[in-house]
Amino acid sequence: MLKTPFYDPLLSYEENYEKGPSGELGKEKFEQTGEPEIDFLGQKVYAPFGIPAGPLLNSKYCEAAFKAGFDIVVYKTVRANSYPSHPFPNVLAVEVEGDLTPEKLQSPLTASSDYKEPLSITNSFGVPSKIPDVWQTDVKKAMSYAGKGQVMVLSFMGTVWKGQTQEEFIKDFILAGKLAKETGAKVLEANLSCPNIGNEGLVCYNLEVTEKIIKGIREVIGDTPFIIKVGYYQDDKDMERLASIANAVVDDIAGINTLQATVVDAQGLQALPGENRLRSGICGAGIKWAGIDFVKRMKKIRDKKGYKFSITGVGGVMTPEDYKEYRDAGADVVMSATGAMWNPDLVKEIKEGLTG
Repeated sequence: MLKTPFYDPLLSYEENYEKGPSGELGKEKFEQTGEPEIDFLGQKVYAPFGIPAGPLLNSKYCEAAFKAGFDIVVYKTVRANSYPSHPFPNVLAVEVEGDLTPEKLQSPLTASSDYKEPLSITNSFGVPSKIPDVWQTDVKKAMSYAGKGQVMVLSFMGTVWKGQTQEEFIKDFILAGKLAKETGAKVLEANLSCPNIGNEGLVCYNLEVTEKIIKGIREVIGDTPFIIKVGYYQDDKDMERLASIANAVVDDIAGINTLQATVVDAQGLQALPGENRLRSGICGAGIKWAGIDFVKRMKKIRDKKGYKFSITGVGGVMTPEDYKEYRDAGADVVMSATGAMWNPDLVKEIKEGLTG
């Protein structure tokens, strides 16, 4: 059953940022007993479940998520500079029947404000960021809300600008990592699944650039546990190359982010206003198949090669059954964005199932 989402799609990004979470997230504290026994990159948690980069805009949201019982909380992706949000609206429901397969992605999806189960949405924010002085201070505040058996992850990325060289982009990404490290965050995540290098697509699909970025980041963050967030790969060879690069540098690979689709309104016109917004990321129930597939394939590669990184599964986790499916597929950690947004009790339902 869908509840009031903690990010209000009827408000702008800035309004949500200032207001804090809507609905019931964190209104009631989830009490945890006993000792946390599950290892998450050197930190002990009660359950390997959390909210990925995206919905938790600042310390107000992180505080509420920790209070609700989410043990792994990812602070929304930050940059080495300020960056504005895309124009409102930023979140819309999309009509998806069953799995949003590559074949279905060839046709436009119709968007509306009718949020219903099984829920899939499009989100188009452009990864906004405050200036480092602002987010560094707020990140430290967010970390202070982590209770026993809980940890905050800080996500960051590089910024693309007009006329920029590839080397300049790589340096900016590494700078963001250095600034993130300065906060004292116990776990850092490089978001390689959002930034777009000109016409080349997601950074994670350019494996040469990915390698340079993550090696550079490791040099500036030292031994801080390090996650990379990536998109969906159709080619096993690309996944094998990614795993080989990552194994030497990172501690965890998280996937997937979203699946890209053309999004239109009921009249067939661009649903999200502004340039370069005809296509946007789809998340929710329709992409679960891709997240599960990613985890299974990455685990197979890891096991075959004897690699040491852990795997975080993300995408379409709407119910406790979805969580279990990811764990059975080989995910060491599972995260939910859309599912958690529309049902803040999801973590409670999952944890009660683990102890029941």
